[in-house]
Amino acid sequence: MKIAVVILNWNGCSLLEQFLPSVIKYSRDAMIYVADNASTDTSIEYLKTSFPEVKIIQNKVNGGYAKGYNDALAKIDSDIYCLLNNDVEVSENWLTPVIKAFQDSEQVAAIQPKILDYKKKNFFEYAGAAGGFIDKLGYPYCRGRIFDTLEEDKGQYDTDQIFWASGACLFIRKPVFEEIGKLDEDFFAHQEEIDLCWRIQNKGYIILNVSDSVIYHLGGATLDSINPRKTFLNFRNNLLMMVKNIPGATVWYIILLRMILDGIAGFKYLIEGKPKHFIAIIKAHLSFYGYLPTFIKKRKKHRMQKKYYTISSVVWQYYISNKKQFHQL
Repeated sequence: MKIAVVILNWNGCSLLEQFLPSVIKYSRDAMIYVADNASTDTSIEYLKTSFPEVKIIQNKVNGGYAKGYNDALAKIDSDIYCLLNNDVEVSENWLTPVIKAFQDSEQVAAIQPKILDYKKKNFFEYAGAAGGFIDKLGYPYCRGRIFDTLEEDKGQYDTDQIFWASGACLFIRKPVFEEIGKLDEDFFAHQEEIDLCWRIQNKGYIILNVSDSVIYHLGGATLDSINPRKTFLNFRNNLLMMVKNIPGATVWYIILLRMILDGIAGFKYLIEGKPKHFIAIIKAHLSFYGYLPTFIKKRKKHRMQKKYYTISSVVWQYYISNKKQFHQL
């Protein structure tokens, strides 16, 4: 079973210098690629000088996470792709349990490892933790992370089936990736992996969190949480994802309710003295309207499962019922 570890990079020379050595050291059973999204820093020169064994794919434009990976993976021959952020430190033998899980069942299409915080290594990290889910209203949350509350890792979340695997470290079978239509490039970045995983399950495959594989994610290296651009992408893409994937006519009621809740979130940003994030939500909604006809067409092209959620509202559970940890839901 051939594995290609593919690291997407954009102006991340310092991150490559910090994190690539662990990937090389502990990934002897894989081919390592850096897919560069038209960086203007010294990333390419650094790789050629310091890590000549790493294969470089130079994308012509910065098309974000989705297009960047689609363009790069089209040039790689492998059984399994590992889409890995450039701000991830991997641990020894991180690939072994993942390979075994793929070998044990052909129904397993995608896997994520346990994702811990690089700066606080006994806690889960925001972008994926121990595997993701969404509620009826499309809000994503994770085992080990609900909104901004991060749990300490005490081994409480073993290998199990999940709804979505984190784009910070996503393993996927090449044939499945091509069968479901790859990453949706209209997302650019953020939540495209949830859309991908949703389509994977619509085809009858399953997605696993494999907790015996451990990585440490810095997080926010390209866009951190204080950047309004990240707010814009998350709010817009979440709405687009729901239009594309939620089955039945109730999708429009859910979209309306979500837009109202987005407005509440926007006013919360204003109260907190973050007007740029308030404006980002307005821009996200305007952009959503622009993409809506395209996504209605996409909606009609694939079969959707009826049940996609395990709880009705993580917002209610978290803010009203004060349930801050996954096991309380």
